[in-house]
Amino acid sequence: MNRAGKALLVLALVAVVGMAFRVSWNALRDVATAVGADKTGATLYPFVVDGLMALALVATLVLTDRADKKFALRVLAAYTVASLVLNFVHGLVPELHGESVDWTRLAEWDPVNWLLVLLATSLPVGSIYFGSDLVAKVLHHRSIEPAKAEESTQIHTERSTSDLAVPAPAPVPALVSPVTVERVDAVDSPAEEVPIDRGVVRAVAADQSASRRATGRVPDAARSTRPRRTTDELVAEARQLTEAWTVDQLTAEGIRKALRTSPDKARMLRDSLRAERAAVAAPEPVGAAS
Repeated sequence: MNRAGKALLVLALVAVVGMAFRVSWNALRDVATAVGADKTGATLYPFVVDGLMALALVATLVLTDRADKKFALRVLAAYTVASLVLNFVHGLVPELHGESVDWTRLAEWDPVNWLLVLLATSLPVGSIYFGSDLVAKVLHHRSIEPAKAEESTQIHTERSTSDLAVPAPAPVPALVSPVTVERVDAVDSPAEEVPIDRGVVRAVAADQSASRRATGRVPDAARSTRPRRTTDELVAEARQLTEAWTVDQLTAEGIRKALRTSPDKARMLRDSLRAERAAVAAPEPVGAAS
């Protein structure tokens, strides 16, 4: 429905509600006069009953919380029934149709008359209580509405991609080979192939085939630019750096940090240097000296 059609529908609703209020206003005014209200009170009495019905209707349309909406609907239903009962009584008691009525019984039976008087007199007090509560709920709802909208937006943006119409491709682990993974040492250790579970690799490769192909070996740009040292070069460099070290200081961790090499090579150099120092420190055999 376009904007003009919606506007026409709202105007028609307002016209119907206004005419219905005018018809009910006459009956509620006479009932208020019958239970002791003065002329001004009797004139305002229909606004108390039917006016709260309109307020409850607006609150029902505005409120989004289920409990608050149910409360507004219950208030609307209760005051609608009360207005219907009073209009029904006005139609049954001819004495209420006069222009000025000081007092009359709303029913011949005393208990029913008491209940009707209690209903007519309690509606203004109920309008104060329920009307204030509805307005407070509407104002509180409007104050927290931006926070709810922000939370809803955040939840919408954080939805799992599995809920979307077209699932997003699975993330591809970088530098994964379908068969082996090449491990490159920081400086010196040669590349070695580490076997991995072929079943897991095949499953990953199957998921990646729909999006993009996994990369194979490490690119040359990612490799270290420092030339690799041979074992003899490492031994000579270690011998020179640890010349002033004691035997206790010849540890694999110290050699690894000083030469910036792998732990395996550091242990090999440690054992080699200790063996050399042990050979130098050992006394020369007597037979060899003669």
